[in-house]
Amino acid sequence: MNDNPLLALKTLGQHVWFDNLSRALLQEGSLQRLMTEDGVDGVTSNPAIFQKAIAGSPYYREDLDQLRGSPLAAEARYEALVIPDIQAACDILLPAYVSSQGETGYVSLEVSPVLAHNVADTIAAAQRLRRAVSRENLLIKVPGTPAGVQAFKQLTAIGIRVNVTLIFSVAQYEAVAQAYLRGAQRWLDDGGNAGQLRSVASVFLSRVDTLVDKRLDAIGTTPAQMLRGRTGVALAKQCHSRYLNIFHGSAFVTLAQADVRPQTPLWASTGNKNPAYSDLLYVEPLIGPETINTLPDATLAAFRDHGCAAATLTTGINEANSHIEALRVLGIDLGEVGESLQTEGVRLFGKAYEQILISVAG
Repeated sequence: MNDNPLLALKTLGQHVWFDNLSRALLQEGSLQRLMTEDGVDGVTSNPAIFQKAIAGSPYYREDLDQLRGSPLAAEARYEALVIPDIQAACDILLPAYVSSQGETGYVSLEVSPVLAHNVADTIAAAQRLRRAVSRENLLIKVPGTPAGVQAFKQLTAIGIRVNVTLIFSVAQYEAVAQAYLRGAQRWLDDGGNAGQLRSVASVFLSRVDTLVDKRLDAIGTTPAQMLRGRTGVALAKQCHSRYLNIFHGSAFVTLAQADVRPQTPLWASTGNKNPAYSDLLYVEPLIGPETINTLPDATLAAFRDHGCAAATLTTGINEANSHIEALRVLGIDLGEVGESLQTEGVRLFGKAYEQILISVAG
């Protein structure tokens, strides 16, 4: 009998994706083992992940030396390094993609963070990267900024599969979900095949608690202190409640009848950043069907070691609503928190991307 709790998540309807990608994972067989032993059936990447992978691995050294002597621009050099990794990961995950009939088995590749506020350039970059990778189980990552949401809607309308990232509030999630509905309807109206569409909405959690906790500490009262470390989970539960209302409600009926898949909520930024909290704070309370949790190395290992797999996602919604109302009473507006975190997220990914470009040009 296999008592790995990661495998139990799949029986509860939740997919586990790995929040990391590097040549070491690919070439040393680690990704294949994660699939076989832990049931991992997807991979997410971002500029920060690739920056760390390229800086710390000997597997890139030879290619880097060759690229630094080439006439390619820095961005083209970066893509020449990472696209083969994305392709290799897609190939390893292809069996999961095929067996699930396109439900899972995806690898995410992000457009340049520099484009986060440019609709047309985001669309063009997404189309270019899709052609360059040339794998059906690729998700193009687009930020949930206002421009990114507009680009996402148009990309869905032409049948490109997208992971919308950097979502930090219910309002941002709502905008992304509505964009998917509109884009999917346009795709169908233009004669597109419903089975071509696939999207996930990546809601970031630990960063929300990091910022909200700082504001609660600044308030300093006992009621404020009692609210610490609970906002990320409350946000996820509220977003999931909206997911159920939208994708199991009247707004999605016509698309569902045409066999369009719902856009799946994905819990991101699930590595706990505060050692005072459970290392599974963003996993155990958020287990339920039709969802994805993307886990970094340490969190995946922690759940494998001592995680408890139980259906928890739809419990505690009243408490989540009460928690967010209590924050509002204290003057903490999660809409504003989300805007601030999204701006900072774009900045941090942009900084990582800039450092990658410098490293491949040097």
